[in-house]
Amino acid sequence: MPAPITLDDLRRYAVARSLFTPTTLPRAIAKLGFVQADPIRAPARAQDLILRQRVKDYRAGDLERRYPRLAIEEDYFVNYGFVSRELHALMHPRTARNVWTAAKKRRAQSLLDFIRERGQVHPREVEEFFAHGKVTNAWGGSSSATTHLLDGMHYRGWLRVARRDNGIRLYELREQTASDPDPVAHLDALVDVAVAKYAPLPALGLSTLASHLRLGVPQWSGERKAALARARARLAHTRIDGVDWFWPADERPQSARHAPDDRVRLLAPFDPVVWDRRRFELFWGWAYRFEAYTPAPKRKLGYYALPLLWRERVIGWGNLAVNDGRLACELGYVAGRPPAERAFRSALEQELAAMRGFLGL
Repeated sequence: MPAPITLDDLRRYAVARSLFTPTTLPRAIAKLGFVQADPIRAPARAQDLILRQRVKDYRAGDLERRYPRLAIEEDYFVNYGFVSRELHALMHPRTARNVWTAAKKRRAQSLLDFIRERGQVHPREVEEFFAHGKVTNAWGGSSSATTHLLDGMHYRGWLRVARRDNGIRLYELREQTASDPDPVAHLDALVDVAVAKYAPLPALGLSTLASHLRLGVPQWSGERKAALARARARLAHTRIDGVDWFWPADERPQSARHAPDDRVRLLAPFDPVVWDRRRFELFWGWAYRFEAYTPAPKRKLGYYALPLLWRERVIGWGNLAVNDGRLACELGYVAGRPPAERAFRSALEQELAAMRGFLGL
């Protein structure tokens, strides 16, 4: 009879399966399925910090530079980011929850005609042509109404992001294809993509991911509960200390392949290894919080603290910045001090050297 699965097994499994051997950028994206994006650059954007751990010789900005030649799309899944074309197809045609007025539909049609004539368009170019005014955006600030409309058209699948110019999305028409999707099959496939990226998941984490699918497929919101029940039935699972855990049925958490290495890694706040904050506390016994939007006096870890992983343990965090072409690094440790082992010091210096190379310093 096999030994029961322990929390240590799941922790090693979670780290090893997510931090796979670095490969090419297309293969890494295909393996991940989805790469979450964030505009903050401290010292690089989240998507670049995520990919640097999984793509050989990756440099900050490679994803944006190579995007037009890759088989990927910018879109919503469980969050906003970069998705494979296969994943994108599972979510479209998408029906947004908010219904546009007849006047807004007419403006959108005018925009479509304009973009059809121009090809790729910059929001500023569209704004100069139409000058629709201002609207309040989701963060309470003011945005160009034209940009807001472009975002809505992109979300509905009418447009695609062709590329970025200094971080600004340039749009073009997306080719429309006839489709009559099966909600059950598509939702099951979407849940499987999410599980494959974030497993092993505690039950509450699995439920959270299923709930977040309202961003990618709002048209099937009423089907999510049944999709979650089907997932719980088909996934491998175990119970440890009263918590139910789930992972793909064809994977073995106790495999010898999941033995930890001696590397130190500074992870993005949205890296798959640390994305589920509940799982983080179960695995490592302390609370990591993303504090970029927390008032400075109330921050405990820092503006953009990067979880510090050594072997299979997150033992602290780092705040990194580029000052006068040099990497500045402030580290904090849960234990109040770094590990005394020489192996840790050597691995930390290797990770900081790799970060300098990634940033082009």
